[in-house]
Amino acid sequence: MCPMDKFNIDKMEEECGVFGVYSNERKDVAGLAYYGLYALQHRGQESAGISVSNAGKIKTHKGMGLVADAFSTETLAGLVGNAAIGHVRYSTQGASQLANAQPLESSYKLGQIAVAHNGNLVNAGVIRDLLEDTGATFSTTIDSEVIIKMIARKAANGVAEAVKSAVGAIQGSYALVILANNELIGVRDPLGIRPLCLGQNEAGDYFLASESCALDSVGATLIRDIEAGEMVIINEEGVKSIKYAEKTQNAPCSFEQIYFARPDSIVDGINVYNARVEGGKLLAKQMKVEADIVIGVPDSGVPAAVGYAEASGIPYGVGLIKNKYIGRTFIKPSQELRERAVQVKLNPLKSNIEGKRVVVVDDSLVRGTTSKKLIDMLRRAGAKEVHFRSASPAVKHSCFFGIDTAARSELLASRMSIEEMAETIGADTLDFLSLENLYASLGKRECCVGCFNGAYPVQAPMGFQEEMSAEKC
Repeated sequence: MCPMDKFNIDKMEEECGVFGVYSNERKDVAGLAYYGLYALQHRGQESAGISVSNAGKIKTHKGMGLVADAFSTETLAGLVGNAAIGHVRYSTQGASQLANAQPLESSYKLGQIAVAHNGNLVNAGVIRDLLEDTGATFSTTIDSEVIIKMIARKAANGVAEAVKSAVGAIQGSYALVILANNELIGVRDPLGIRPLCLGQNEAGDYFLASESCALDSVGATLIRDIEAGEMVIINEEGVKSIKYAEKTQNAPCSFEQIYFARPDSIVDGINVYNARVEGGKLLAKQMKVEADIVIGVPDSGVPAAVGYAEASGIPYGVGLIKNKYIGRTFIKPSQELRERAVQVKLNPLKSNIEGKRVVVVDDSLVRGTTSKKLIDMLRRAGAKEVHFRSASPAVKHSCFFGIDTAARSELLASRMSIEEMAETIGADTLDFLSLENLYASLGKRECCVGCFNGAYPVQAPMGFQEEMSAEKC
């Protein structure tokens, strides 16, 4: 069953979060990885795993569910070494199962290797077929296994050259953390679509993480973001940087700032919270509306709602209470229960809603199913008017770079006018942040906006929709 059919049915879903730590001393690196993954839990709740290197020998533990479910004190105590990588997973298609959990581990000519991957390889099927034709066997259905197989086959030239060769052949989005030869390696795709940053603590330990909030959780300081097309090798000598791709284009995913990243993160030099607040301010100036209260849809819609209220002069208030004890895999037994799940996750604060004209700000509107249920919920709570505002531009195109989007025919904005969309979701008025204002909220930084205007940083490969049907991570 596709996770988009679970209760969070009107959101784009990002796939995974990765974390790495290297210390010159043998210490509790598994514990550090555990807390790093805990901070990245929002990026994936279906499985979690940690691999630890002890003098080059790698031991891995993986489990289904949340980080706290996958690991115990005893489990962590058994993972001893000086370097570790970790992964939290969200599968975009197909069944979620332990065999597909990461990190993936393998033996090769130089010893052992473990890889954790965030992103989506658009040519994974072609490479997999070629590898199978030459005798390779696969034990998972995820594209990440292609990477570890390719590295292992090129190992005779050394780990660094093997990694460079592997990433030179793959296409798509990826942030990789790798353990091999008692080194920690980080790689970011040539477009910088998936995020990866470098940090260090006072003890001199180095860290790699999908977001800076994970560095904060282990007492590390953000040094910088890994650049597009860059590989870093961390060992006892420090950090070595290699630009493996000559032609790079900086095009990080705009939805990291809009929705995926935690608001307390800094991603590609941008303070996520401030960017979302600024987006809300700009959104308020696009279409004036008379209203009594501005509310945000928890969690990622709240900063934009704060900005909207500030710029519009309409008071901000809490209008939706979130049940924080629900994970994304909470309900899936029947369509009826899935449809009720939005009401289980969010409940209106009637005393703040009843008899009022409400502006509700969310991070995005994709298929409209959740938005419609939210608006129905607010009207039942007594709202006189409901004005829906999206803190992102209208999503009109499917993404093939590692985000779980519906087919284009299911995207409301691809087949309806704004007025038609407003009527479909039951809003009195509807507005989306303009593309120009999105760029303004991000300080006019370069980013990928292909899901909004179809202008991807590279041409979509033929048949990428078929590629999307395979299980990714």
